[in-house]
Amino acid sequence: MKAMGLFGGVQVMGIICSIVRTKLVAIWIGPVGVGLFGLFNNALEMLNTGTNLGIRGSSVRDISQAMASDDRSLIARIIVVVRRWSLWLGLGGALLTLMLSPLLSQVTFGTQDHMWGFVALSVAVLLMAISNGEQAVLQGSRRLKRLARASVSGTLLGLLISIPLFYWLRERSVLPSIISYAACNALMIWLLRNREFPPARVSHSETVAMGRDFVKLGVYMTIGNFVTILASYVFNAWLNQEAGTAAVGHYQAGYTLINKYTGLILTALGMEYYPRLAQLADDPERVRQSVSQEVTVAMLVLAPVVAVFVLLRQPIVWLLYSSDFTVIHSMVSWGMVGMVMRALSWCMSFVILARGDGRTYVITEGISAMVGLGLNILFYRWWGITGLGVAFLTWYVVYTAIIAVVYFGHYRLSLSRSSVVRWLWALAVAVAVVMAVEAGWLWVALVVTVVSLAVSALQLVKQWRG
Repeated sequence: MKAMGLFGGVQVMGIICSIVRTKLVAIWIGPVGVGLFGLFNNALEMLNTGTNLGIRGSSVRDISQAMASDDRSLIARIIVVVRRWSLWLGLGGALLTLMLSPLLSQVTFGTQDHMWGFVALSVAVLLMAISNGEQAVLQGSRRLKRLARASVSGTLLGLLISIPLFYWLRERSVLPSIISYAACNALMIWLLRNREFPPARVSHSETVAMGRDFVKLGVYMTIGNFVTILASYVFNAWLNQEAGTAAVGHYQAGYTLINKYTGLILTALGMEYYPRLAQLADDPERVRQSVSQEVTVAMLVLAPVVAVFVLLRQPIVWLLYSSDFTVIHSMVSWGMVGMVMRALSWCMSFVILARGDGRTYVITEGISAMVGLGLNILFYRWWGITGLGVAFLTWYVVYTAIIAVVYFGHYRLSLSRSSVVRWLWALAVAVAVVMAVEAGWLWVALVVTVVSLAVSALQLVKQWRG
């Protein structure tokens, strides 16, 4: 709960900065600007994931387990190894981006006119790789407050630099803004990095040997994440050529509202949840308790948030974007129901990483990515932008079923009865509010929202005291 409060605040600050940035882009550049941001950021995320070999996530597991042993020498050596691997992979990723820039431009825009834009992205790839290594060190060593300060300050500084760029450069400001954000985050995470453990002497051969375990898991994580991001990239490119950049802007706006703004709850919880679960991975009963607790808290927080988002979808879309984005209202509503399913699967899926089960991770994420891509294309052709919200919901129903097979069947774990009840409650609230809003019964949606707020508040207070 404390970690959620800390990183919830970080995420809220990040959202406020994102609101300002997106609002200014929507006003000064329009849907084309939002679409360009989506395309370049999606490409950057794909490149970063594909070349970083999952160091950001996999090394947290090793660092947290070393912290549990209280061996300062071992901790210092692992930190050096993580930082060195991050630098190596960042340089390799930047070089690969330079080499693929003509191809990336052709695939994304159908022309090589944006080749130099992807050349510029190579700088961001390097900076993000270095930042990922330092973030892993802070998270694995439980220096969460320092990680939070670095995240907030980097985001604020990036926004301050971007605002004049948007005004003067308009469409040409997209790439400088993305690179500025990466540079500011790298600067602040370097200034606030963990210096409590003196640098240990580790040879390059030892670096390779010590990093083999988390790099191996990281490779599996990279394959799984890369397939997911690649599927998203392919869909964005398909949508851009099928319906135009403005349609990509509408999709990116709706997806951001569904997956990122409400997903801040899961991100905040995960900063503390993952390292803790990694330390408990060999104790099935404690893992079951930890997962059940995480499901309970996630659902109690998510239920009223989803209800408020759906009820206030019109002013939220207007505030964050503009009147040009009213077409995403229904997409956001149905996608919010999918967020409840995503939260359940998210809590259970972390067990796969905590156990270091890379093959299972690749299989589950690979199937999920293919299902998501197919549903997006199919449902967009059927129902347009609204269909993408239904596709998101259907996607996470399928994904939850996949994770349930692994969690209940393969690992033979279970969830507490109370956590299942909380999940059903959150799902019922989400469905009720969406149905009421879509039918025009706003008073019904308001009553459900107020009731969900009251119930969640009382239950969270009870959880805190208990």
